[in-house]
Amino acid sequence: MNQAPASSEIHLRGKVVVVTGASRGIGEAIALACARAGAAVALAARKQPDLDRVAAAIREAGGAALPVACHAARPAELEALYARVAAELGPVDALVNNAATNPHFGPLVDCSDAAFDKTFETNLKGYWHASRLLVAQLRARGARSGAIVNLASVAGLRAAPMQGVYGMTKAAIISMTQTLAVELASSGVRVNAIAPGFVDTRFAAAIVQNPALRDQVVGRTPMARVAVPEEIAGAVVYLLSDAASYTTGHTLVIDGGMTIG
Repeated sequence: MNQAPASSEIHLRGKVVVVTGASRGIGEAIALACARAGAAVALAARKQPDLDRVAAAIREAGGAALPVACHAARPAELEALYARVAAELGPVDALVNNAATNPHFGPLVDCSDAAFDKTFETNLKGYWHASRLLVAQLRARGARSGAIVNLASVAGLRAAPMQGVYGMTKAAIISMTQTLAVELASSGVRVNAIAPGFVDTRFAAAIVQNPALRDQVVGRTPMARVAVPEEIAGAVVYLLSDAASYTTGHTLVIDGGMTIG
């Protein structure tokens, strides 16, 4: 039987964490927060210069970071990522699946096949591949603990007008999170998800930077504002830490009360 941690302190000291989509926005905030919590952080995204910038910030603060250009929808690149992380930082203990795309903003029935496939390849299949690789590595070395946090969205919990395909992938991520949590619990691997509401990032610019659409979002949010990336990052650190050792299969909604307002 797995033992409870000796302390409820929230930290990631001694852990190696992979964060996908770590070059900006929520992913960057998560990577920085993990490093501040003591983790050695592997940063993955498509553009090396952006990753180098985040890695430099982590190192300047005294942390350990490895920036690796990697397309999260390409299994071969994910395999190379894990191999390099293991060689340079050590075996991976935890994964944050954050890389995402949303090429179609409009009615669901108007989405092209190409945009549909691209969204599912990155947002869902990429998460699945990255998770499988972590589990394989943990099993290969006989590890009895590990953690995965999947970035979902409130768009996966309710209707997502104009973001229908994106919402479908996020609903599937929540389902995948629950299934993996059950299947991996006996191995000591915990799997949870975060469902952010609207966050002020470039990714959400089509809504957040459109005054009319932003007003609609804020108008139905009890806290009457959108989030900033750092407000998502702290919850991820908690779910990766041993302080959350009895938490698995959960989707933590961070939306300023929008889904209940």
